[in-house]
Amino acid sequence: MELRMISGFKSTRATSLGLAAAAALFAAALSLSAQMPGGPGGPGGGQQPAPPPTAGATLTIIDGSSASYKVTEQFVGIDFPNDAVGTTTAVSGTIVIGKDSAIEPGSKLTVDLAKLSSDQDMRDNFARTRVLDTATYPNAVFVPTKVTGIPAMIPFQNQSGVSLTGNLTIHGVTKEVTFKGIVTFNRDGTLAGIAKTNFTWATFSLTPPKIGRLANVSDNVELTIVFKFKRS
Repeated sequence: MELRMISGFKSTRATSLGLAAAAALFAAALSLSAQMPGGPGGPGGGQQPAPPPTAGATLTIIDGSSASYKVTEQFVGIDFPNDAVGTTTAVSGTIVIGKDSAIEPGSKLTVDLAKLSSDQDMRDNFARTRVLDTATYPNAVFVPTKVTGIPAMIPFQNQSGVSLTGNLTIHGVTKEVTFKGIVTFNRDGTLAGIAKTNFTWATFSLTPPKIGRLANVSDNVELTIVFKFKRS
């Protein structure tokens, strides 16, 4: 019995050593394959290198972009606040960044405010007719004047914090605002990300909504742009 136990131990140990050796050989083969032409990391295999950076670019808004507002509401008889969010995908425009990293004239983004939609039709109708008066002022227009966070040589990979300052016009009133967020530079030639800014109702001469059982709304309005640009 003792001899059999020792023999079994030796057999198990030999098997373990054999498996370890096989695993080591397999790993070495993968490493070698990655370095060979056609291998996962070699020429002709895996992800191709990113295109070289460019000095300046024309950035055009494409599908996948949206604009939204968020305000905090307090209703009568409810002891906790609610965030009201209205969103539209009706965003258009182009930003041209020159070779000197400056924003070129003619750059503009437009948001169709009449198409803002939240989870309540009553809120949306009131916002369109009484707050924003979209029949007279249908759009929010942002004319950028300065950008930081985008390198002088715009890459096709990596991420960066971004700050975009410009003149925002809502309800016939124009004020300078700064959107801050993050941008991802993609190999397919798109720039995608999100940026936010905040202002008060009075900034654009807007009257806070008063409707139904709504007791009050916060004085802070958050505006968010989810953007996807195609570069050229």
